[in-house]
Amino acid sequence: MSAAPPGGVIGLAGKTVSRLGFGTMRLTGAGTWGDPVDRDQAVSILRQAVHTHGITHIDTADAYGPHTAEHLIHDALYPYPEELLIATKVGMVRPAPNLWAPHGHPVYLRACVEASLRRLGTERLDLCYLHRIDPEVPLADQLGTLDALKDEGKIGHVGLSKVTSEDIRRAGKEVTIAAVQNVLNMTDRHDPALELCRDLGIPYVPYRPLDAGTLAKAHGVLAALNWLLQCGDIVAPIPSTSQPKHLEEIVSAVTAGGWS
Repeated sequence: MSAAPPGGVIGLAGKTVSRLGFGTMRLTGAGTWGDPVDRDQAVSILRQAVHTHGITHIDTADAYGPHTAEHLIHDALYPYPEELLIATKVGMVRPAPNLWAPHGHPVYLRACVEASLRRLGTERLDLCYLHRIDPEVPLADQLGTLDALKDEGKIGHVGLSKVTSEDIRRAGKEVTIAAVQNVLNMTDRHDPALELCRDLGIPYVPYRPLDAGTLAKAHGVLAALNWLLQCGDIVAPIPSTSQPKHLEEIVSAVTAGGWS
């Protein structure tokens, strides 16, 4: 990877990676379900993100497809460059297209991690998020399972997704939180969890940074991503696209904003 890391760099899960990451949710079929229409293009855009554009932070989840995105990452990028961070998420079930439900039973979480390891072809998940906190299972049991897998060497670092400030405080009593992934963009501007992450020095990974493309149309990609990156050095957005031209536009906007 010869390209400079777009957006500069950030320390995340024990690695120094590009602040601009790449989300894989849009690489699946409609409704985040099944295979993409053009599988070769999905594989190609992953390779472009890493090998052409210098992105070293790939975000995924076992629920994307389900399982589709992790298979695509393996097919596109394995064997993985040493500097590449692949973050995945566990703890969600998919009954049908566009339907999602948290499932945090310890046995299920452990099975999810083991399956992600196999799909990605690795012995350790560098960063594993609890995709959602399951209100039906004690939080200590959910995070305790991930922490035990960390002790076993199957997870490097544990993160949280779609959480409140109070969730972060509660979780911090159970496990070291390596990253928080929440919605933040020019439409959804206010997240108290961001301020707490600043105070605690926890990297903050905003998903839906372009609000599914609506902000790119309304304000332009450059303005939308500049706004996010100006929120602080801990902020590392993960825009997602299935179109190579759109990926080039995203990387060019970040570079034009002086963030490389």
